[in-house]
Amino acid sequence: MNRTFAVVDDFAPEAESLRKHFDERFANPRVADGGRFVWDWWHVPGQYTALRTPAWEYFPKDVYESFHKRLVAWGRRTLGCHDISPPWMSCYIDGCAQQMHGDLPHGPWAFVFSLTKWKGRVFRGGETMMLRDEVLDFWSDFVSERSVEEPDVIRTIEPRFNRLTVFDPRIPHGVREVSGTRDPREGRLVIHGWFVQPRPLVEGPLPGAQLRKRVDDLTESLGPWLNGDLPLAGLLSIGFRVLPTGEVSEVAVLSDTTRVPRSEEKNRKRFVAEVVKRVKAMTFPKQKDASWVTLPMVFERAP
Repeated sequence: MNRTFAVVDDFAPEAESLRKHFDERFANPRVADGGRFVWDWWHVPGQYTALRTPAWEYFPKDVYESFHKRLVAWGRRTLGCHDISPPWMSCYIDGCAQQMHGDLPHGPWAFVFSLTKWKGRVFRGGETMMLRDEVLDFWSDFVSERSVEEPDVIRTIEPRFNRLTVFDPRIPHGVREVSGTRDPREGRLVIHGWFVQPRPLVEGPLPGAQLRKRVDDLTESLGPWLNGDLPLAGLLSIGFRVLPTGEVSEVAVLSDTTRVPRSEEKNRKRFVAEVVKRVKAMTFPKQKDASWVTLPMVFERAP
C-alpha cells in the first residue's frame, strides 16, 4: 500500500444497486418526488461547490448496510481503523469542484468510493487531485534546469465506477472542476468520508487482555525512540498472525502515514523497521487456533 494513497478497483458488488437507485430517482425530471429534494447545494466561494446528501439516508437500507459493512471491515483489517465517519454522497455537475485543502482532524485516512459512469462520460474534469510528496518538500532536491508542469506537482486519480480511493487527508487535495453536463445522471457521483477510531482488531481466539499487555510492553520498549528527537506524526498499522504455539508470523506493514522532516527520513525508516522487529519477537500463550491481528499505532507530534 502506497504511503500516500491506495486504489482498489471492483471494490463492492453493491455498486450496481446503489447506482441504479440513484438513476431511478432522477429518471423523470418532470416528476416531483421527495427523494429528489434531499440534496444540499454546498457552495463555499472559492473553495467548494457540489450537490451533497447523507449517503446512509439516501439508499435502501439493505443494500446500503451491506456496502457500509464491507467498507468498515476493509478499514479494520487493512488500516486498523474501527469505523468510518457518517459518509456523504456528492454529485458534481457543470461548475462543481473542490479547491485544494487538507482534512484535519477528521480521520487518519479519507476515502472516495465512485459511482460515476466514468467510461463513456460526457463531462470533463472530476479527477481527485493530490499534491505529490515531492512538492511538499520542494526545495530539498530542487534543480533550476528542470522544468515543472502540472503532472510533476499534482497526482490525479480517476473516479472510475466501483473504485475505492483511500488517501492521507493531511495532504492537500481537491476535485478538478467538472464541465460539460448539468444532468446529475451524467456527472461525478461519489460516496466519501473518513476512516476513524484506530484500535486493534483480533480475528481469532487471542484474548484482548493478552494483546493489550504485549502492546503495553511494545510501547514501553519504544520509549527511547518516542521520547527522543524523532518528530513523528501519523498512523502505522502492523498486521501479524499469532500461531497456536504463541509465536508470531507473517508480520507486515499494512499502512503507514508516518511523516517526519526530510532530514529525519532515514531515522523514521529505522524506527518502522524496529517496530516490525519487536513485533516479530512477541510471544503469546498457546492458543487453540491461529489469530490475525491488525495493530494500529498513532503518533502525534508535540506542539
